[in-house]
Amino acid sequence: MKILLIEDEPKVASFIKKGLEEQSYEVDLAYDGFFGVKLALQHDYDLIILDIILPNASGLDICRQIRKQNLSVSILMLTALGTTDDKIVGLDAGADDYLTKPFEFKELLARIRALTRRSADITPGEKLNLSDLEMDMVKKTVTRAGQQITLTAREFSLLYYLLRNKGRVVSRVDIVENVWETSFDTGSNVIDVYINFLRKKIDKNFSPKLIHTLVGMGYVLKDDGAA
Repeated sequence: MKILLIEDEPKVASFIKKGLEEQSYEVDLAYDGFFGVKLALQHDYDLIILDIILPNASGLDICRQIRKQNLSVSILMLTALGTTDDKIVGLDAGADDYLTKPFEFKELLARIRALTRRSADITPGEKLNLSDLEMDMVKKTVTRAGQQITLTAREFSLLYYLLRNKGRVVSRVDIVENVWETSFDTGSNVIDVYINFLRKKIDKNFSPKLIHTLVGMGYVLKDDGAA
């Protein structure tokens, strides 16, 4: 597995790189935003670990540039900016997960495993659909009414889980265990944020609405018109 680490603090970068290589990951390292985005766009990585505060280009800008290229690489933001608003901005820029400094290395490894396992667990060749929404696992594409929809890796995994469980109410805990596969505060609004991301992309300009919230219970993907 190939990882790009974009981190400007030499001691932190060295610690992470060494630890990941001891776990048999292949790691490329960039100390600034300019070189980091250059590597990200020129090479194929399974995961990018990205600081936000960087010389020459911010992690947020790098994340947006990567997503503009429609790259489905998983992106984990690793930063000292830890407020809820910071996390929402990072996720909104296209990150798939967000870990704040200081952190325990074992949690970083858990986040990495969760991000990469989600794509590995998806059945090759599988097609899932509901109404005019279709997910093609061969092409790794999502369309609605024939219109291509670009999703981040985490959004893709979340939609995949909802489609696999269409018509069934899934709770926050269900989503954490099956999409994140790592522990975090289920009382936070991160899951709500991702659900809203999906709503904007697959529901906002289409009818009928497919993602529904059941207060106090969870979410369900269904076509009310077909019920």
